[in-house]
Amino acid sequence: MTNSARRPTPDELLRQVQADEWSEHRGRLKVFLGYASGVGKSFRMLDEGRRRKERGEDVVVGALQPRTDSELEPLLQKMEVVPLRYSEEVAAMDVAAVLRRRPHVCLVDALAHNNPPGSANRSRWQDVRQVLDAGIDVITSVNVQYIEELRERVEGITGKHVEQTVPKSFLFGADEISLVDAPAGTTLSRTQEAARPDGDDFARGLSELREIALLLAADVVDHQLETYLQRNGVSASLGAQERILVCVTPRANARTMIESGRRNADRFHGELVVAYVRQPELSADDQVLLDRNLAIAREVGAEIQILEGEEPIGTILQFARNRGVTQIFVGHSLEQKWWQRWTGSHVDRLVRGAKGMDVRIFPH
Repeated sequence: MTNSARRPTPDELLRQVQADEWSEHRGRLKVFLGYASGVGKSFRMLDEGRRRKERGEDVVVGALQPRTDSELEPLLQKMEVVPLRYSEEVAAMDVAAVLRRRPHVCLVDALAHNNPPGSANRSRWQDVRQVLDAGIDVITSVNVQYIEELRERVEGITGKHVEQTVPKSFLFGADEISLVDAPAGTTLSRTQEAARPDGDDFARGLSELREIALLLAADVVDHQLETYLQRNGVSASLGAQERILVCVTPRANARTMIESGRRNADRFHGELVVAYVRQPELSADDQVLLDRNLAIAREVGAEIQILEGEEPIGTILQFARNRGVTQIFVGHSLEQKWWQRWTGSHVDRLVRGAKGMDVRIFPH
């Protein structure tokens, strides 16, 4: 980053002063973002409220989900809850009561909830904006499936359609965003969607949702940085920061890995390389599969490298170190051979050898 040599114009100075004044009087917004139901967003939100209350801050609960898990009850018993208001049996946050109570911090769950007809605000996220404008800090939670710009993409993964949404622009106004990144196994055990035809497909879906949430959180952080730089008259210079290496074999599920690599490379202004370690005496069927996987790489504009080496893992690691790779995507069979319990799989050796690089494993 370099300081701009150009002096700001009067209009730019005015906008900067107005933005500073607005931020000084507005409450701070913290968002707990989840990639699926059951990751624990509500618990994290309430637990932070509890800790703040114990530190002496004035905290109230402004709104919760229609049904709360039993594990949340001990936290709620320690909190002051502003009762919801009802119209035609539809619940809504009582914004007027919150403003009269005027706490330091208000906890608001179910950010995408739609208010009943006749309400001053159509959606709860608009209620939150009103509370923030009054100078009250808000801690809230939301899943990626309820982000308006991501709804169709998430629906394609989950098969579930939602009507209640929050615009991404609202999240861009957050002062802090915290990704609730619970392990997939925990999410699987807690979610009510236990009836699924294919466990592997469901796990892959969770992995895609997690990636979407990570990229959304990164977008929000980038916007925060951009706003800060603009407010302080600093210009940023972006360059290629990420180099992603996707390792393919003839029988790898390459499309998932390559498309994910493309999204990450685009998001972080990085480079995408798809590599294959040449295997001797490849069968005709495997050659067809390999050509198909490399064709996918060409479709997304990836650089393709055919590596030569007797030991595949060492060859990949040497290439990755020489190219300054930051992330390695690799497929791994869910079936483990008996001897791998003692010697470790190829992926285990890759992870151990990839010092300074992130390794993302895609189940096949």
